[in-house]
Amino acid sequence: MSPFDSTDPQRFIADFLTGFHGELLHSDEDAGVIVDRYHTPDIVQIADGHRMDRQKLIEHTRPVRKRRPELRVTVQEALAADDRLAARYTMHVRDPKRELVIEVCFFGRFAPDGRLRQAQMLTRTVPSETEAAA
Repeated sequence: MSPFDSTDPQRFIADFLTGFHGELLHSDEDAGVIVDRYHTPDIVQIADGHRMDRQKLIEHTRPVRKRRPELRVTVQEALAADDRLAARYTMHVRDPKRELVIEVCFFGRFAPDGRLRQAQMLTRTVPSETEAAA
C-alpha cells in the first residue's frame, strides 16, 4: 500500500512539511517524539550533500524552535509512484532577522504510514521580494 493512495502528491508533501514545522513550533512536546511521528527511525536525509540521520535531524530542530520562523510552502509539481515521491517546491521562511526563499528539488521514499524514510534534496536560495526591492 502506498502512502499516497488517498492523497494528491502535491497536497501530501505540502501537508508533510507544514505539519512537521507546525508541530515543532506550536508544541512543547519533545523534538524526538515529533521527529519520530514524521520520520522512520532509520531516516537518512541528504540535503546538498549534507547527511542527516535521526539524531542530527533532532539537533537541527533546536535552532528552528529557538528562531520560530514562519513557513509557507508552494508546491510547483509532485509525482508519486509506489513509496516514492518527487517534488519541486518553494519554501518561504521568515524569522525576525531574515527572510528566505528556498527552491527545493525533493526525491523521497515514504513508509506505508506516511513517515519519511529517505530523502535527497537539492536546494537553491533565491532573493526574497524584500531583498530584490533593496
